[in-house]
Parts: sequence; C-alpha cells; structure tokens
Amino acid sequence: MGSGASRPDNHAGDNMRALRAFRSGLDYLYLAAGVLAALCLIAILLLIVLQMLARWTGEVAPGIPEYAGYFMAAASFLAFANALNRGSHIRVSIVLNAVPQSVARWINVWCFAIGAAVMWYFVYYGWRFVNFSIMINDISQGQDRTPLWIPQSFMLAGAVIMAIALTDHLIHLLVSGSHRIKRDLVDQSFGE
Repeated sequence: MGSGASRPDNHAGDNMRALRAFRSGLDYLYLAAGVLAALCLIAILLLIVLQMLARWTGEVAPGIPEYAGYFMAAASFLAFANALNRGSHIRVSIVLNAVPQSVARWINVWCFAIGAAVMWYFVYYGWRFVNFSIMINDISQGQDRTPLWIPQSFMLAGAVIMAIALTDHLIHLLVSGSHRIKRDLVDQSFGE
C-alpha cells in the first residue's frame, strides 16, 4: 500500500486549513475596512476642529471642506462590507419571516446575486473612472488642487471590498444554506 492511502486524508485536512485561512483573511479584510472607515471619521472630526480654530484665529485653511468630503466618501464606502457582516444594513425581513425557510433562502440568494452583480458592475466602472482621472490628470476644482484619482481610489477600494463581501455571502448561502450576517440585536432594536 505504501503512503498513498493516508494522503487523501492529509490533503482534505490541508484543504480545510486553507479554507479556514481564506475565511479568516476575508473576515480580517472586512474588519480592516471598517477600522479604516472609523479612522476616516476621526480625520473628519480633526479637520472640522482645524477649520474652527482657523476661523477663530482669523487664519485661512483652504481645502478643508474638500478633504472632509473626500474622507466622508472614503468612510462610507470602506464601511459597507463591515456593516453588512454585522447586520447593520437595512434589510426588510417582514417578507423573509412570513415565507417558509426554503423560499426565504431563495429570496436571499436572489438578493445577494443582484447585489453582487450591481457592485461588480459599479467596480468595473469605478475602475474605469479612476483610470480616466489618472489619464487626464483630473484635479479638484477647489483650492486644494488634489488629484481626484486619490479620493476616487478609496471609494473604489470600498466598492471592491463590498463586492467581495456580497459574493462571499452569496457563495456561502449557496453552499451551506445560510448567509454569514451576524444580527446585532441591540443595534437593530433601535432601527426596527
């Protein structure tokens, strides 16, 4: 027989370890994007305080409103995937609770499939938009004169992470029968 009989078991164990590592990597990516979104919000706070100090001292702080807008767009897009995993996106669950579990599963499959397709479509055109901004050297029309591909890249990165998250949930739903959204009942109690 030799050592060939034990290799399929080891190969299956290696596959499971690789899948767990991949799963952990995706979860880390979603969390890291959420942390970056939080840092963008802190940057907005600091910019607002800086703008207030500039007004009180009579100084001019050009470009602060533009940078606050860039950080707001980055924060929004970077937070999407983390918010999805934590159940913070608004989901209409009245229909899902009223239908049998098998029907609810296919409604979820349809929703994740449409969401993933739309986000990958957005990513495609976002990529083209960023490349076009680089190609024509598009800059902000404000006093900051920032190359627009920089803030657009953060928006694109958030969109890519969200598209990956929606695809991840769709595949998990198709394979296991359930999505991976963790419902935070404390947060949802205020919204429902």
